[in-house]
Amino acid sequence: MPLALVLTVILALLAIFQIALALGAPLGRFASGGQHRVLPARLRIGSLVSVGIYALIAVLAWDRVRAIDVLPGVVAQVGMWVVFAYFVLGTLMNALSRSKPERFTMVPVTIALAVLSFLVAMGSGELAMAARA
Repeated sequence: MPLALVLTVILALLAIFQIALALGAPLGRFASGGQHRVLPARLRIGSLVSVGIYALIAVLAWDRVRAIDVLPGVVAQVGMWVVFAYFVLGTLMNALSRSKPERFTMVPVTIALAVLSFLVAMGSGELAMAARA
């Protein structure tokens, strides 16, 4: 469960960042290639979609470690592997960004999320919960 908690905290912080971007905060150099100081409308919508994706990822993680039971086990298991691939791809995309602030900030964040999602997908969080029971 600690893995799912750390994953969720990072996702919550990213959600706050994405909401700030959607509301017009001048933080665009950290997102979407760093091309805009303030994101245009289409990218602001993308930021809001990201918040929904982060919420879904958190549900998958908590379900995978069996802290909640809202999805069939196989959905949470396969879903976490998809999440792992998503964060690996995100790491690569952030690493290729022309924006130095985005590369230096988001690459470490997405690496951390990839490692955490890998461990949750492997069932490490599930094993930790079982050991406590």
